[in-house]
Amino acid sequence: MTSNDGGGAAVRVIGGWASHYAIRVYVALKLKGVEYESLQEVVGNKSELLLKSNPVHKKIPVLLHHGKPIAESMIILQYIDEVWASDDDGPAILPADPYERAVQRFWAQYVDDKIAPASVVLRRVANGDVGEAAAQVTTALEHLEEAFAKRGQGKSYFGGDDIGFLDIVLGSHLGWLKAVETIAGVKVLDESKLPELTAWARRFCAHHAVRDIMPETDRLVQFNTYLIGVLKAKASGN
Repeated sequence: MTSNDGGGAAVRVIGGWASHYAIRVYVALKLKGVEYESLQEVVGNKSELLLKSNPVHKKIPVLLHHGKPIAESMIILQYIDEVWASDDDGPAILPADPYERAVQRFWAQYVDDKIAPASVVLRRVANGDVGEAAAQVTTALEHLEEAFAKRGQGKSYFGGDDIGFLDIVLGSHLGWLKAVETIAGVKVLDESKLPELTAWARRFCAHHAVRDIMPETDRLVQFNTYLIGVLKAKASGN
C-alpha cells in the first residue's frame, strides 16, 4: 500500500488480529490504499495507549489519525470513507444516495445486534445448549440472504461491484462464524439454505482487501480456547 495526501504514514490502529471489529478497520484502510501501523493489544492487558485513547469504552478498535483518536468500528468506517474520499483514494465505502446509505446502516446495525452477541455465546459453549443462539444467527442470516437477493440486483456485493459498508460489517464476522461451526458443532453458513450469502462470503474472503486480513479458522479456534482460559483466570482472581 502507498501513502497518500490523507496522511497514511500518520495512521495507527489499536486493535487485534482476531477482533471482527478491528478487522473492519483493517479492511477499510486496505480498500482505500492507506498505509497504517497496527498496534496489537494483548488480551487481558489493556495498554495505556488504549485506555488513554478510548477512556469511555476502553475497547478496540481505535483509529489514531495524526494522534487524534476515533473509536467504535462503524464510526471509524464512516470516518475513513470521508477522509479518504473515493475520488482520490479508492472506492467509496458508503453509497452516495442517502436512502441507500440509510439501508446499509440499518442492516449493519442489525448484524451487530443479532449476529455479534449470539456468535459470542456459540464460541463459549462447546457441545452444549446452543439452540437459541444458533437459531438467532440462522434467522439473521436468512434475513440478510433475502436482503441481498432483493437489493443486490445481480451485483457481487451488498455495495455493488465492490465491497462497501455492509459487506465490511457483515464480512468481518465470517472468520468467527466458520470457527463457531467447529467450536459449537453447528452449521450456520449452509449453502443449501443460503446460496446467495455463501457465494457472497467466498467472494468477500477472496477480495484483495480481505484475503490477507481474515484469520484462518484453526487459528481462531485455538485463540478461542486461550481466550476462555484468560476469562476464567480473571473471574477466579488468578
